[in-house]
Amino acid sequence: MGFHTTADSVPATETTTSPSGWPVSRRYAWIVFALSFGLLLSDYMSRQVLNAVFPMLKAEWLLSDARLGSLSGVVALMVGLLTFPMSLMADRWGRVRSLLIAATLWSVATLGCAVSASYGEMFVGRLFVGIGEAAYGSVGIAVVLSVFPTSLRATLSGAFIAGGAFGSVLGVSIGGAVAERFGWRWAFGVMGVFGLLLAAVYGVVVTEKRLRPAAAPDAGEDGAAAPPRPLRALLPRLFSSVSVISAYVGSGLQLFIAGSLIAWLPSYFNRYYDLPTAKAGAAAGVFALIIGIGMIGGGIASDRISKVLPIRKWAVAITCSLGALVLLVTAFRLPAGPLQIAALAVGALLSAGTAGPAAAMVANLTPVTISATAFATLTLANSLLGLAPGPAVTGLLADRMGLLGALRLVPLIAVAATVAFLIGRHHYERDLRRITQDRLPAEPEAKESELSS
Repeated sequence: MGFHTTADSVPATETTTSPSGWPVSRRYAWIVFALSFGLLLSDYMSRQVLNAVFPMLKAEWLLSDARLGSLSGVVALMVGLLTFPMSLMADRWGRVRSLLIAATLWSVATLGCAVSASYGEMFVGRLFVGIGEAAYGSVGIAVVLSVFPTSLRATLSGAFIAGGAFGSVLGVSIGGAVAERFGWRWAFGVMGVFGLLLAAVYGVVVTEKRLRPAAAPDAGEDGAAAPPRPLRALLPRLFSSVSVISAYVGSGLQLFIAGSLIAWLPSYFNRYYDLPTAKAGAAAGVFALIIGIGMIGGGIASDRISKVLPIRKWAVAITCSLGALVLLVTAFRLPAGPLQIAALAVGALLSAGTAGPAAAMVANLTPVTISATAFATLTLANSLLGLAPGPAVTGLLADRMGLLGALRLVPLIAVAATVAFLIGRHHYERDLRRITQDRLPAEPEAKESELSS
């Protein structure tokens, strides 16, 4: 799952809110949330349904595990590569219009997967699924946050993270059940039709005109949109410290494990527990949900223990990374049975628990004015270092040593992630002090500018 974290995509100050603090009516705000959340479910259902039908595609088209993994990894690769440019284009074209185009594209591409006659056609279909999904997480949460009071932003952002997990569960579970009863093509078809219907409803109910009162904070005094900053001016600030780079790298590497588990657990349960497609998908769906819960839990734990000492966020990330390493290596060396399932469940819970702490560290280590761009950079790292290569590399290894052998090696990537987090922790306090000092001189300059004008 492409876990998008763009909680700061909306300006921190609301200048057009009503006395109640709601930019639009409370009822309409929750309708926007429900429909946006529904599209998020469709996003991840279309992405993860493939994993449920791996066994069927492998048998029908005689595909290697490497090719199966590439069908999964190409979506995350496109999301990682295109999140930046697609988000910038959405700001220029209009967020609602961009969301409708995106949802239509990934839904039509999913229907294209349903009628694919070969691996090549399926690969092209999955490529366009990734293109359609590239900016949904960042643009969708921006729309939602713009119609709610600022006091609810953390809660809503957490709900969107959980939505990715729920969508993964539904995609794998429903996809597996439909595929077993009607065939794998119907599994893709159901997801595509669901996305198109939801996009149609969204287009009727959510419009730029009705959201306009909430969009005003992005405008200047004359009502025009504030000009975007050149990318070349942002890059030095996005990579301004060793610790923020370590957070990007550590988070991305750790999600290599989560991405591999989500993609290959349906096949693992099918091959090593002799579960039929529907039951294997349902079992893997539970583990996808556990991974999502771990992401939220890691963020909550990080916030609670680091209230006094922010550096403790790194301890949470390091603990989750090492815990996942030990438990998953142990799990895949145990015989199939309840003990293995228990170790695998706890390891999966910890495998993505670093996502919350990493996002918090990136927020602390980058200026507020570029926080949204920093989160997009984190999404890029998560996709290119973890979610995209994880399924593909696991498939390549599975062709050489079997799926079990590959899954025994995958958790070892946590060693590199832990090293990155340790390096980040070592430099964190110094980098934080430097960033804080850099911010201070700007305040007098701003005041002088105001006086001179």
